[in-house]
Amino acid sequence: MNPEYDAIVIGARCAGSPTAMLLARSGHRVLLVDRATFPSDTLSTHAIHAPGVAGLRRWGLLDAVTATGCPPIDTYSFDFGPFTLTGTPRPYEGSSTCYAPRRYLLDEILVKAAAAAGAEVREHFSVQELLVEDGTVVGISGHGRDGRQLIERARVVIGADGRNSHVAKAVAAEEYLVKPRLQWAYYTYWADLPVDGFTTYIRPGRGWGAFPTNDGLTLVVVGWPYAEAAAYKADVEANYLRTLELAPEFAERVRGATRVAPFVGGAVPNFLRKPYGPGWALVGDAGYTKDPITAQGMSDAFRDAEQCATALEEVFRGESTFDAAMSAYQLGRDASALPIYDFTTQLATLTPPPPEVQQLLFAAHGNRAAMDGFAGVVAGTVSPMEFFSPENISHIMSAASAV
Repeated sequence: MNPEYDAIVIGARCAGSPTAMLLARSGHRVLLVDRATFPSDTLSTHAIHAPGVAGLRRWGLLDAVTATGCPPIDTYSFDFGPFTLTGTPRPYEGSSTCYAPRRYLLDEILVKAAAAAGAEVREHFSVQELLVEDGTVVGISGHGRDGRQLIERARVVIGADGRNSHVAKAVAAEEYLVKPRLQWAYYTYWADLPVDGFTTYIRPGRGWGAFPTNDGLTLVVVGWPYAEAAAYKADVEANYLRTLELAPEFAERVRGATRVAPFVGGAVPNFLRKPYGPGWALVGDAGYTKDPITAQGMSDAFRDAEQCATALEEVFRGESTFDAAMSAYQLGRDASALPIYDFTTQLATLTPPPPEVQQLLFAAHGNRAAMDGFAGVVAGTVSPMEFFSPENISHIMSAASAV
């Protein structure tokens, strides 16, 4: 029997909806399911760096995101205490701008775009199990709001269901380059707290970031080492505010602001998973999760959606075998992911960098090109391998010594 769908996508947020949208735009039969209903919020620091913004622009969705009133973010600053690096990331497809839309707004835009492309969208749908025949995933069973049991079949089932992916667990997707949880962070939203762009404060054993979002609000997320999570959780508000006192000027501004939401947060593991196997694929956090300290997750999800959809398009059109196309998808993802993965997980330890890195960052202070380069590392427009290459280090150090 021919399956009813070419693809079933489980999870309709920032990885799943774009994947479904892109496949549907190519004329394929797509079912997109999520246990949530939309609009709805989800745990997220919700920054989209320039590569992710470029994806929204290519898909024709950027205007809808900016129409929510989400302000553009064009500068990045990193306050190390003795000095601050402030720069504009290297442009990606002509733009350096970042946006940080609230997830209840962004995810609804993405879900509607998938539906407009022709994907069948089922909200409030719970997947109970994957259907497997002769070792190959061939569909799903689950139920909707009315509780009626349903079975749906597809050529491929795509898990876009987050780091605790039901799909990944069901197929025992191999994990590699696993690192433990590194920091515990809480965030909330503040009114009357203007900030200049994407602002990060780094202190020994502590770190926090702040950036503007919708409705004139500012998100402030504060991280402690994971080993101190119990102490942090013992009095979240007091510990959060006490941490901000490590930058007195910022703490003073927070005292003049108003908190308008509860504290939410937690910690995430760090891993890559093999993102495909017989009849299944993974996108977004389901296939690759790292600490949110560099806020790369949403841009990563958009990249995965495009690369996975492109690979499956080749398969559906008979231009490639499933294994060949999906192996190329994994190789491309990992080539993009690994340099920033290592940089992010080191930064998330909240320990001082090695002396030579401290010297490099101090030398970059006041050097416009160097500061823009470091901003680009965090924004995902400059590879850490390029910024920390011997040639670039030599150039930055030579420029500093000539001053």
